[in-house]
Amino acid sequence: MAALTPELQRRHANVRAAMADHSLDALVVAGSEYSGFEGAVTYLSGFQIVHRYAYVVVPADGDAFVVFPSEARYVGEHGTAELEQAFHDRPGELIAQRARDAGWRRVGVYGLDYVMPVRDYRALEGLEVVPFDVELDLARAVKSEAELESVRDSVRINTRGFEAFLEAYAPGKSAAEVMAAAEEWFVAEGCGRLTMNMVLTGTDTFARPEFKIARREEALGHFVLPSLEVAGPGMHWVEVSRAIASAEATISPDTAHMLDAYLEYFEAARSALRPGATCHDVHRAVSKGFLERGYHLGHVTGHSIGMTMIEHPKIGEGVETELHESMVFSMHPHAIAPNGEDCLYMQETWLVTADGGEPLSGLPMQVFTR
Repeated sequence: MAALTPELQRRHANVRAAMADHSLDALVVAGSEYSGFEGAVTYLSGFQIVHRYAYVVVPADGDAFVVFPSEARYVGEHGTAELEQAFHDRPGELIAQRARDAGWRRVGVYGLDYVMPVRDYRALEGLEVVPFDVELDLARAVKSEAELESVRDSVRINTRGFEAFLEAYAPGKSAAEVMAAAEEWFVAEGCGRLTMNMVLTGTDTFARPEFKIARREEALGHFVLPSLEVAGPGMHWVEVSRAIASAEATISPDTAHMLDAYLEYFEAARSALRPGATCHDVHRAVSKGFLERGYHLGHVTGHSIGMTMIEHPKIGEGVETELHESMVFSMHPHAIAPNGEDCLYMQETWLVTADGGEPLSGLPMQVFTR
């Protein structure tokens, strides 16, 4: 194999440092084609899964390699992988055999609960298997300059996609028709299948908290909340969206109060998202305005985001992980009224800088009128 690129060498070094902290002989990173769960494989190998699943195996000593199930021999551009590629009818058996040959005893697994198939887990019997989701995510939470370039490109694509949705929106149009304008842009800019886009709908005065697939048969009303999440060609996920109302809309009193709290959150995040603050500190700062007004938060307040859509650490109560410069977070307080009906949900991707949080989209925090 050719020498790894400097960026991939940096990533492997970060991961091996985390492995050493937990006395691992090797790390098995599981990824699947389900949108949002394939990114860890790309992060450590350069390969993008488009079908089935795969593993990247990173020994504490020795070269990393990728393992595919045999039926997945052509499930992406295999020439993009910078590591040795192996194929086996039961990948877990191959990993277990290499573990025995190398004398590994303690093996971390990323994706143990959500990704690794049972047949492969069973093949690892006899090894000390350690869940490693949080540890891997923390090791990759601080982005390099190359990664931040990819993040900013994804934000550019996502922001223009919101604008395309806004331009296509009109009351009475179908949710699918309006979302199609954004999706056409996303695909044209190289997102491929890495989009996860929905819309929150309700009455003509407020939106309800349910995330819904944009269906052809559903006519949009006078107030909608698009939920737009994409990864550009560099495969870094971002999230950017704002509320949209028609010129004739009358927003409900609860929604208007939630908007006031959103404006307070947006300003609070600029100072709260700073190196040395904890995720708990940030959550308290950005949720304060919502809680003081009697609203509760349904979806997670925010989370680290990268080549996997939702990564650790999360912005939430009791999460004491400290922030560092060049971390990237998706923030989207999911404000819900006491009646369980009125909801406000808007997304922004933030960068932690030495001077505080930087919202990357450049969009004002407001309800856009169309």
